[in-house]
Amino acid sequence: MTQRAAASRAVITLCSAPRSGHLRRQLHSLEGVADLRTIVVWIGDDEPPALPADDVLRVPPGRAGLRLAAARNAGADRAVDTGASVLVFLDADCLAAPDLVDRYAAAARAHPDAVLCGPVTYLEPGADPELLGELTRPHPARPAPPPGDVVLAGADDYVLFWSLSFALTSDRWTSGPRFDERFEGYGGEDTDFAFGLREAGIPLAWVGGAHAYHQYHPTSSPPWQHLDDILRNGRLFAERWGRWPMDGWIAAFAERGAISWVDGSWVKASADAVPPDPATHPPR
Repeated sequence: MTQRAAASRAVITLCSAPRSGHLRRQLHSLEGVADLRTIVVWIGDDEPPALPADDVLRVPPGRAGLRLAAARNAGADRAVDTGASVLVFLDADCLAAPDLVDRYAAAARAHPDAVLCGPVTYLEPGADPELLGELTRPHPARPAPPPGDVVLAGADDYVLFWSLSFALTSDRWTSGPRFDERFEGYGGEDTDFAFGLREAGIPLAWVGGAHAYHQYHPTSSPPWQHLDDILRNGRLFAERWGRWPMDGWIAAFAERGAISWVDGSWVKASADAVPPDPATHPPR
């Protein structure tokens, strides 16, 4: 790994072997960004490869799967320990616009108590990473203010929080809340974090111009490979908040007969419930 002098901004990324190529492209997109430390949290059950990052730490899987919540906590703690005052979380899938870190840092100066979210563009297969400016198409599900604007979210907007690109000050992080490490495997921990922000009265803000670009990779919709995780984590979420997260995926699983509502909870319709034929429901 590389070694830089202490920096006041840090990018924190979680990664495992299937996304190592995406991660290397992300790190390349951050080259030349001033006053920046890159921190990779390796979440696989193997040893991380040599990576061009300033810090690489390991948070191996738990009994139920990848420990995304614990990994984000560990990465943020490392950033604070190394002196960063602005923490940027960026999924390994995502490329950073050249001014993403600067946009987040400016918003953090103006709104030091807020958690900040920039717009995300989902790239098509074969997209040229050298042409990101021309490919910018923020996902329509979330606000995307004009560059330079910061818009505070309403109470109903916290459910729109995505952990794939967000930022906050080190003071905001150390004051809490943290990600709940009872969540293991896929799904729910980011919405739980967002609802904790809302409960604590912490502002959520949309940051215009802090663009991230999600690199294409095949996925299934709904994510059949994560069905058990979604049910387990959804149940944990519902116990705290009185409602289930991931509504769209839950509805899709129910429509396909994979889950049923039994005694006030979603459960697998049968012990051997399996995904449909991929020829009928191919990855998007």
